[in-house]
Amino acid sequence: MSYDEMLTAAKKAVSLAARLSNEVRKSLLVTDVWNKSDDSPVTVADYGSQAVVSLVLERELKNEPVSLVAEEDSGELRKIAAENVLARITELVKDTLASDESYAASPLSSDDVLNAIDRGKSEGGPKGRHWILDPIGGTRGFIRGEQYAIGLALLVEGKVVLGVMACPKLPLASTAGNTLKSSPEKVGCLFYGSVGTGTYVQSLSVDSLPVKVEVSSVDDPAKASFFESYHTPVPIHNTIAKKLGIKDSPIKINSQTKYAALSRGDGEVYLRFTRKPRPESIWNHAAGSIIVSEAGGKVTDAAGDPLDFSKGKYLDYKRGIVVTTQKLLPRLLKAVRESIKEEEEEEEKAASVKLH
Repeated sequence: MSYDEMLTAAKKAVSLAARLSNEVRKSLLVTDVWNKSDDSPVTVADYGSQAVVSLVLERELKNEPVSLVAEEDSGELRKIAAENVLARITELVKDTLASDESYAASPLSSDDVLNAIDRGKSEGGPKGRHWILDPIGGTRGFIRGEQYAIGLALLVEGKVVLGVMACPKLPLASTAGNTLKSSPEKVGCLFYGSVGTGTYVQSLSVDSLPVKVEVSSVDDPAKASFFESYHTPVPIHNTIAKKLGIKDSPIKINSQTKYAALSRGDGEVYLRFTRKPRPESIWNHAAGSIIVSEAGGKVTDAAGDPLDFSKGKYLDYKRGIVVTTQKLLPRLLKAVRESIKEEEEEEEKAASVKLH
């Protein structure tokens, strides 16, 4: 199949998963949310979204083998051993697929749903084709009724070649200069891009022509705005921002929505550093990385190297993730290098004091 055909299948899969998540969000039940064994939250929408994408890819790609690297597996679902939860997920998946005419008559059991979820157990890697799925990115945001995203990308021989991202709470109009608060009308975006073709956005809820998007043209770092995740403040983010002359507070958004917003110029910088080294799952960045790069942006690690998605479920990267425009990248990387060096010197001083 051509990339165009695969992109069409991916758009259908993600759009239907977004439809399911919207239905859950309308009447989120207490029993729809629980914590996994690592204490991170998960919902029926996470599992339902993964099942829908898995089933749609399988049906749309027909004779193509589907290798899926995804966040969830049925193990956590089986642990809670709640038949009513599995029944609710199965019903959600059935109703969502039935809302598309081509799937209206398809029977579906709970076992089918569990198997579809577990198709996401692929390890990925540098060879062959692998789909990479974040079924609900920003689960905490989803639970609170804030920004979240569904991201799907295709990895071919270790390189991301296409990506689709649904941002059901992101306004269709550019939100540059405000805090991405969703107004009730004209909300819900579908972003997509593939190698060499650019990035486009269209409405998730109504038929509309896609619009090509490009990153911001701002070339003065002091006038840039930057995105970061909701988390305990990371001091190095502030250090980098100060070196660039950025005075505004960061715009905090859950999920890969930050990539989508940056791709259309809602902001210029997205930094993802952590206080302690931690693995980064490829599904948190795959779709976003190509959507930004095809819109004219750059996605690198702290050393300025492209993110490496070919090493399995986790990124191979140095220290932090930097997302910005081509114009701002050189100055941003310089600020990153200087900030890392200062931080290391401070740590050495602190260690030396402890020794004495």
